[in-house]
Amino acid sequence: MQKECIAMLLAGGEGSRLGVLTKNRAKPAVYFGGKYRIIDFTLSNCVNSRIDTVGVLTQYQPHELNDYIGNGQSWDLDRANGGIHILPPYQRREASDWYTGTANAIAQNIPFIDRYKAEYVLILSGDHIYKMNYYRMLEYHKEKGADCTIAVIEVDIKEASRFGIMNTKEDNQIYEFEEKPKEPKSNKASMGIYIFCWDKLKHYLELDEKCDNSANDFGKNIIPAMLAAGEKMYAYPFYGYWKDVGTVESLWEAQMDLLNQKENILTSDMHWTIYANSPVRLPHYISSKAKVDNCIITEGCSISGNISSSVIFQGVTVEEGASVSNSIILPGAYIKKQAKIQNAIVDENTVIGEMSCIGEAAPENTEKSIPLTVIGRNVHIQDSEAVEGNMMVDVDHREVIS
Repeated sequence: MQKECIAMLLAGGEGSRLGVLTKNRAKPAVYFGGKYRIIDFTLSNCVNSRIDTVGVLTQYQPHELNDYIGNGQSWDLDRANGGIHILPPYQRREASDWYTGTANAIAQNIPFIDRYKAEYVLILSGDHIYKMNYYRMLEYHKEKGADCTIAVIEVDIKEASRFGIMNTKEDNQIYEFEEKPKEPKSNKASMGIYIFCWDKLKHYLELDEKCDNSANDFGKNIIPAMLAAGEKMYAYPFYGYWKDVGTVESLWEAQMDLLNQKENILTSDMHWTIYANSPVRLPHYISSKAKVDNCIITEGCSISGNISSSVIFQGVTVEEGASVSNSIILPGAYIKKQAKIQNAIVDENTVIGEMSCIGEAAPENTEKSIPLTVIGRNVHIQDSEAVEGNMMVDVDHREVIS
């Protein structure tokens, strides 16, 4: 079996800044947009880009993600020659070698890549929201004669210290790269999407594995090492919608963007389908007493209350007199009569009791951040209970969102 290019998708992230939303699920398995998971965007990008061999590298809380991916049929990746493969940390007889970094995760799977005799390897992250044609990036990589190509997006200079930042020549050749610099020299940020010539990457991975003090990380170790050695490295500019949803605020904002026609990534290119392993349910029901304004409501919902500017996932019930605004309600949640929810994320199978009040209104000063509230999975909010803004509620504890 020989493949020109295979994809390796890093999906083992803990997503600790998402709090209770990733307590029992990996970050790529977090719900998004009414019927999707975050990982759907990367997997769909692969199949739409004619990349039919994908290794998914899992680690933290993998069970829900593994079950969701299954055999890859939902993304047309149930292939006899290639397809999708779940790649947990290497299991040896005497121990399990957990992935110690992004580069080590690839290094542990060198035999998998070698099996396909791949000429190029596409390294991806499973925790961003975007549509991208990787095939065009591969063609760019070949045209440049590059050893490594990094997808790059321009960010606000105030946010640049959160990313790997690079400087480039006029032809986009990279001459300087720094991972999460305290004082960024540029706003050209790495998207965590790389194409490598496999023979080159394999060489640097093997060198990195021999270095005892390495963080085994692409941004901290592999990219700087290749640059220092004079390898040909190019930036691939990306101008579309791209969102890092690593915090509660950014996850909420990205889903609110879906309610803005100009920012709605799902409808931005109708020919670039985002696929999902989504259960078949009955059509949603909206009663004559309900009021719905600017919402996404998916299958199996029963809506009798008032909903505005919200994303409602499958199987949600909103009883008469209840109100939901500027919120994300995940599958199977039950909102009882006269409950009020605003600026919140309510996780799946949670019950919000009658007359309860979740969250608080946005401040009049638009420069201040919105005080979001997160209710975890399987939580039961009692009747008439109040949960203020900037709070995260789990089954057995509450904490302030930092």
